[in-house]
Amino acid sequence: MFKILTLTSFVLSAGAACADEKWLTLPPAPSMPEAAESGAAPVNGIDMYYALYGPAEGIPVLMIHGGLAHGDIWADQVAELSTDHRVIVADTRGHGRSSNDGSAYSYDLLAQDYLALLDNLGVDKVHLVGWSDGANIGFAISTSAPERLASHFAHAGNVTLDGIDPTVETNELFGTYVSMMAADYAAMSPAPDGFDAFLAGVVEMWGTEKPGGFEALADVTVPTVVVQSEHDEAILPDHAKKIADTIPKAELLTLKDVSHFANLQDPDAYSAAIREFLSQ
Repeated sequence: MFKILTLTSFVLSAGAACADEKWLTLPPAPSMPEAAESGAAPVNGIDMYYALYGPAEGIPVLMIHGGLAHGDIWADQVAELSTDHRVIVADTRGHGRSSNDGSAYSYDLLAQDYLALLDNLGVDKVHLVGWSDGANIGFAISTSAPERLASHFAHAGNVTLDGIDPTVETNELFGTYVSMMAADYAAMSPAPDGFDAFLAGVVEMWGTEKPGGFEALADVTVPTVVVQSEHDEAILPDHAKKIADTIPKAELLTLKDVSHFANLQDPDAYSAAIREFLSQ
């Protein structure tokens, strides 16, 4: 996701953001609701944690979290959407409760993992809600296996490195986020002492140009809304607009008064935006 990041830059910027504006806060996610089913699926040489919520009928909603996070980050949205949708969450390879087999992280590999998970669950097609790295995984699926996606709610993704705001490297709220995810990793991971190596591997992926870039998006047929936060610390607004302009028939949605962490800062509005898109 980011051009150049070091472990020390995260440590130096870590600290609690104190401000009245919600876009400068980072509330923790509440507890997840009770799952209809959960487990670890054998996927591409790893054990991938997943959980299913809500009624089984209809096209499911697959929610893919951002880098360093885990499926429980979606707790507010899962609680709301699962009242009338089947919702699938998972922990991306090496994240949360999922293992890694030593493979280097890449968006193509992570996309293959999610497609294999859907195969394992017997799910042919999903509405994909992707945040940050989750949106980037969604772009990879949109270009490689569009028949598996009914739609894509793509929040805070990027397809080239020049779409990233360089000030994110020293942003205090991002430092706070990394500290929060380090604590969650220690509590969840099958390799709880491995956060530094995990972070280094994800940072390396963030700093690698994505294959295809804008050119690949020009042929996307998946109905897509490109979602940009008004105060996003990481993704430049012109980049989000260019993604929306490049994907045929895509829409651009700007979320007001929130940052990169909109799903935590204004969960009700975030869920409403997803619902509005699904209703179309």
